[in-house]
Amino acid sequence: MLIKVINPNTTSSMTATIGDCARAVVGPGTVVDAVSPSMGPVSIESHVDEALSVPGILAEIARGEAAGVDGYVIACFGDPGIDAARELAAGPVVGIAEAAMHAASFLGRGFSVVTTLGRTIGRAQDLANHYGFGRHCLGIHACELPVLDLETDPDARKIVTEACRVAVETDGSDAVVLGCAGMADLCQHISAEIGVPVVDGVAAGTLFVQSLVTLGLSTGKRGEFATPTAKLYTGMLEGFSRPPADPIR
Repeated sequence: MLIKVINPNTTSSMTATIGDCARAVVGPGTVVDAVSPSMGPVSIESHVDEALSVPGILAEIARGEAAGVDGYVIACFGDPGIDAARELAAGPVVGIAEAAMHAASFLGRGFSVVTTLGRTIGRAQDLANHYGFGRHCLGIHACELPVLDLETDPDARKIVTEACRVAVETDGSDAVVLGCAGMADLCQHISAEIGVPVVDGVAAGTLFVQSLVTLGLSTGKRGEFATPTAKLYTGMLEGFSRPPADPIR
């Protein structure tokens, strides 16, 4: 089984960490290919960043389809481009926010989300509501640490851990969801420090994809998520153009 984990930002060091976290949980015979798009933002911290990351994500989905990838993980907590990716992919596509919230909902009556910057709280709340976890999500907290600082700030682990501790105490939650793929490698440390389950969406999403592929399940293609109509695109998107019956390039 081949699972492609797409880090929608272009920071290769973060992609390497994400790939390591995904490989740590898969079973024998499952190969994880962790990639960054060739175009897009170095980090995703706004609606503009999310929008500009989507063409790169879709290009990676197209490459994966040509290479026979079995399923995909979108490794950004905003789950950018998830619906479009599901249209293009033959196999299942899972976003890490949806995966983490599903996993956390199994662990108690409610969970807290700890994200990076305060400006992303609204997006995380929208996703919780969209995915049906509005009543499970007891609070969303920002540690006010920019995404790239997760790799460079020597106090990053301490800052995120303390934010998780405050979230649990404030919300009375049973679990914490880490609201950034760049936090994936902090999961076990934080859980040991604060004494509640801490869910990393990269690991959860990878295992969900592995399970769906094993079960022979994928996105339904009868309606909304059918392969999109072939058409011409112009300018920077010209590479997505295709005639009928040809694969996306």
